[in-house]
Amino acid sequence: MPTKTKKTKSAGRFGPRYGGAIRKKIVGIESKQRKKQKCPFCGKLGVKRISKGLWQCTRKKCNKKFASDVYYLEN
Repeated sequence: MPTKTKKTKSAGRFGPRYGGAIRKKIVGIESKQRKKQKCPFCGKLGVKRISKGLWQCTRKKCNKKFASDVYYLEN
């Protein structure tokens, strides 16, 4: 009797397609992009990704909206 396999995090939506190595890379990128990033203007954690290449600092004092890297900010 086969064992039940577990879907891996956010890449589980792909099921068995595309291969394990590619799905692991996707999980790494998507987990990084969903975390709050460090703001280049105020230096605090609080930048969220709005869309591809668009970021916004969620802190009330800063509240800057800017364009930068596509998936996650390099600090």
